[in-house]
Amino acid sequence: MSAEACDLECSLAEEQDLQQVLNICGPGDYNGLDYMAAFYHRWLQEPGRLVFIAKVALESVLRVDGGQTVLVQGLRVVSDLRGHGIAGALQRHVTAYVRRHFPEVSAVRLSRGDPPPPQMLSKYRLIAKEAIFSLCCEAADLGLFVAELQSRLPCQADSSSSSGPVRLNQQQAASLILSPHVVSNLLPGKTIICDWEPLRPVEANLEVLWRRGLTWIADREYDPAAISLLTPPYSVPLRHDALRININIFGHSLPSVCSVLLAQLEALLPSVHGYLVIYAYVDPAVWPGLRQFCQTEANVTPFKDYWENFILEADL
Repeated sequence: MSAEACDLECSLAEEQDLQQVLNICGPGDYNGLDYMAAFYHRWLQEPGRLVFIAKVALESVLRVDGGQTVLVQGLRVVSDLRGHGIAGALQRHVTAYVRRHFPEVSAVRLSRGDPPPPQMLSKYRLIAKEAIFSLCCEAADLGLFVAELQSRLPCQADSSSSSGPVRLNQQQAASLILSPHVVSNLLPGKTIICDWEPLRPVEANLEVLWRRGLTWIADREYDPAAISLLTPPYSVPLRHDALRININIFGHSLPSVCSVLLAQLEALLPSVHGYLVIYAYVDPAVWPGLRQFCQTEANVTPFKDYWENFILEADL
């Protein structure tokens, strides 16, 4: 362990720490799609969330599942000190704080974009994973892309979804996402994943979902084959006008997944501008078919090849 890790001093972050936070985040983190600048002030205001900061690192936890679980998010270490034990030292500090102040917390959950190594799986259990399908384009090109996909959809659409996708209000979304059909048949590992936030399908977590300002679309209102949630676009460092868009789609039917993805993109058309990077999180089995469906003549291209989001959980 390095001297920096041994001497790590942490405190709860405040509004005036934003520049220090940005100094910790590297310009190339998350392929230029780092959310930290966009989320930081919101995180400080969010009920149940704490953000811990040191001179060279930061991490956040959010209490979910009715206070029984903490989500670990936003771990950052300055680029030239990574691999020196600082992340581990910060995580130990955060874990000790949670145990001391929130003894009712019994589990810790996190997401990661790399396959967990064996030593991590000795502590954590893998509860779910999603394949990530990504696209990028100028906002001006999205309309042509959507139009071309619409022309393909009739031959792909599920005959039982002939009425087309439906946008869900809050009451409909709550009823569906907690329904036995969706929980058992559609959710990966019986887990609601909103962007990279994994939540148990329990009523206590609905308030977390409502805070996110989500757009909910299912392929049909009753017993859907696919249900999706989209987080509002937010600015990222990739380009001065770049927006990141996240769409989690739960379902195993390729036609239904294509249908709700298209409906989400169509709903975006009136409001987006600049350069768009779209991440769609799907069942790994539908990823190849989704890629084929989205190969068009429009000026919309993959942003990154196949990769996965791994959801891990451990007892605290």
